[in-house]
Amino acid sequence: MIYTVEKEDLKIGVSACLIGEKVRYDGGSKTSDFCNLELANHVVFKSFCPEVAIGLPIPRPTIRQIKKNDMITVARPDGSGDVTEALQAYGKKVASMTKDLSGYIFCAKSPSCGMERVKVFNPEGNALPSKGVGLFAQEIMAANPLLPCEENGRLIDPILRENFVARVYAYKHWQTVEASGLTKHKLTTFHSQYKYTVMSHDLVAYKNLGQLLARADLPLADMAQQYIAGLMAALTIIATRKKHANTLAHIQGYFSKHLQSDERQELCKQIDSYREGLIPLFVPLTLINHYLLRYPKEYLTKQAYLSPYPDELKLRYAY
Repeated sequence: MIYTVEKEDLKIGVSACLIGEKVRYDGGSKTSDFCNLELANHVVFKSFCPEVAIGLPIPRPTIRQIKKNDMITVARPDGSGDVTEALQAYGKKVASMTKDLSGYIFCAKSPSCGMERVKVFNPEGNALPSKGVGLFAQEIMAANPLLPCEENGRLIDPILRENFVARVYAYKHWQTVEASGLTKHKLTTFHSQYKYTVMSHDLVAYKNLGQLLARADLPLADMAQQYIAGLMAALTIIATRKKHANTLAHIQGYFSKHLQSDERQELCKQIDSYREGLIPLFVPLTLINHYLLRYPKEYLTKQAYLSPYPDELKLRYAY
């Protein structure tokens, strides 16, 4: 990794039930193996259960989102025990206390913590076609629009999992640079380290961010705000095999004067095999990193794309 961070310095918010805390309505948990067995080795979790925090007991009657006259409330299925304002107030409170977080993992489908696709019912108890957002999660995301957020259910997908973790580490890197006292030089250096990362996600953003940093009429604070907003938005776009392959081909160009014919052909073959879905991403990346050791290129050694997070997570092995 170009940017290393100690475990104790990388904090991620999480729904308490996902790390084994028995706080669910039935007195159980919804333990995530990825969170507990893999990610926990590299980050510190700060857990929250808004339903318990606002005073609901364990176990407790279920609550749901109920829509009436375009208004959403969270209450028991019969409409009693309205906790709408309490959940929103607690969400605002936590949001104001979590500026040190570099990511958040929510419990899917929860009326309080669901990030999306939360079931909404009418007062008669029938599910509506429209889907909602958990009231607590909504407050966290609204107050921290740059914060990488994901749900436990979506993290089962290896591509979404890799995307989330990469965003967390990039955002933490940004937080560290910003906390050190941002300068134009630090901003341009940061951007240079993420050029190939952005290229693998969104070519339009790649061009726009470069043009943004070239502006001489923009105050540094405004430039930095626009830059990180553009970067984090670009990184939410899933990097496809085609985009990765094109990025790898650009990187290959740095070795064109050094590789023998058979070495060049082997690298081309691996990039094409990856593009066609025959091998995972770590295979051509391993060869590129091997050539980088043999033929050092200072610019490439500083690219986050080649090692965006700890190798032990093995997130590029599955796609």
